[in-house]
Amino acid sequence: MTGRARMHEVLRMQRPLVMGGIYDGISARLAHAAGFEAMFIGGFSVAASLLGEPDVGILTQTEMAATAQRLCRLTDRPVLVDADTGYGGVVNVRRTVELYAQAGAAGLFLEDQVWPKRCGHMRGKQVVEADEWIAKLRVVREHPVGRDLFLVARTDALAVLGIDEALRRARAAHEAGADAIFVEAPESIEQLQRIGREAPGIKVANMVEFGRTPLLNPEELFALGFQIVVTPLAPMLSAAQALEETYRILRTEGTLRAHLHRLLPLTRWYQLVGYRDE
Repeated sequence: MTGRARMHEVLRMQRPLVMGGIYDGISARLAHAAGFEAMFIGGFSVAASLLGEPDVGILTQTEMAATAQRLCRLTDRPVLVDADTGYGGVVNVRRTVELYAQAGAAGLFLEDQVWPKRCGHMRGKQVVEADEWIAKLRVVREHPVGRDLFLVARTDALAVLGIDEALRRARAAHEAGADAIFVEAPESIEQLQRIGREAPGIKVANMVEFGRTPLLNPEELFALGFQIVVTPLAPMLSAAQALEETYRILRTEGTLRAHLHRLLPLTRWYQLVGYRDE
């Protein structure tokens, strides 16, 4: 079964699909162990964990594809991978599709920002003309390999050109063959309601803690018309907070002897990575 077919099979459930955000080997194994039915590799977290850099277009096509190749092998669940803008024109999008398929991705997110892009919850975004984005979406859907990938069409036009244009682009993306529509960074319940009501097909909600969009739970989003809920940053932010505190303790006390409750037991670590201490 193709990645696209597997995603549609999961989405036949009459409940929201919550996708766990992953960015390295341990996060992938933990998300799998937690029972997520699908996962998402986001550029924000990969740029931070791999390069220590912000999500402002620094991460390259091949770095993202290599990350996908490392992580997709760690689970039998569908993994969707952030493709940013496709990393160039339609020729680059074709190459991205091929690399992601080879890596084992079940699908990809493809957006309409100007390159270099930036995180959807940052200021200063710009978007390309709608026709340029739609052409890229068509390249994915018409590619022999791309036909088997679950295509999420992401538009950042809401923040730049307003909700009417974002919804116009959403309808055009649906007509171009996108499997799901993702209008990024709505800033109110009213905007979420309108997107859920007026955008066609399967809809994606991006829940970013401390971001621009109100944080709703999956059931609330499902009631508004969103079938997929992506949680890309919570795992990395929680891990970063734990690391910050651990380094503080090590720097001030020199040991975690009095703080072992903060650590994953080594026996559990062995279980996660598939090691048997014999």
